[in-house]
Amino acid sequence: MQKKRYKMILLELFIIGIAVIYIYPVFLMGINSVKTFREVVIDVIALPNKITFENYSYVIDKMNYGRLFINNIIITVIGIAGIVAFSSLAAYILDRRRNRYTRLAQLFIITPMLIPFQTFMITLLKVMNVINLSGSRVGLGIQYWGFGIPMATFIYLNFMRTIPKEIDESAFIDGASTFQTFFRVIFPVLKPVTVTVIVLDVMWIWNDFLLPLLMVNNSDKTKTLVLAAYNFVGQYNTQWHYAMTAMVLAVLPSIIFFILLQKYIVKGVVAGSIKG
Repeated sequence: MQKKRYKMILLELFIIGIAVIYIYPVFLMGINSVKTFREVVIDVIALPNKITFENYSYVIDKMNYGRLFINNIIITVIGIAGIVAFSSLAAYILDRRRNRYTRLAQLFIITPMLIPFQTFMITLLKVMNVINLSGSRVGLGIQYWGFGIPMATFIYLNFMRTIPKEIDESAFIDGASTFQTFFRVIFPVLKPVTVTVIVLDVMWIWNDFLLPLLMVNNSDKTKTLVLAAYNFVGQYNTQWHYAMTAMVLAVLPSIIFFILLQKYIVKGVVAGSIKG
């Protein structure tokens, strides 16, 4: 027992150390957001001599924070809605109708998550320009469907296999169609894993940089919070105190969202094993 306790203590210390490594850059971002430019340049890791929130008022006004926040909301909601709707329905069909065609479809749907985005981003940009899906918030939200559906379908599919098929049969006997069975009977059962998918994809879409940079760039009507934060980083002069402040303002909503719903992530991840 004593040896086991020492192992647990060492494991906890190791986990705490890893957590500190990941949290420390966020801590630096926070403390540098309340410093003056001079303090940031002199010592980036030192605590501020005097906490000032003037950076926040300047950045909120300079970024037009309200407009960009709405842009992020629109893009994220469109992306999440499509990912949840299509991936959950795809997982249901793939699981309930198992044959060589659905197995091939499953491979086709899930495999793209193994392909790095950088390998086809230029081709994607050209295609989006042709079909007029670049340069708009709605178009950017729709593009996230293609990148989010493979992983979401994989998560849904693993959970779906724990749901007895007798539930479907009972609904069919009562006269329900396939879509009615899914939306009225199956989808409510998927709540834990749906919340998990939503939280993970909100964190990804809200804080994404590369795809918005390619598709909406610096248009004031369509750019996102993370893109606006990058405006304070220049080739010859970087306003580090404003850049840190802008990044805090950009990622803070997603962090709050994650903290509020993090317990549901654990429930969604372990729900399948518990049901089994």
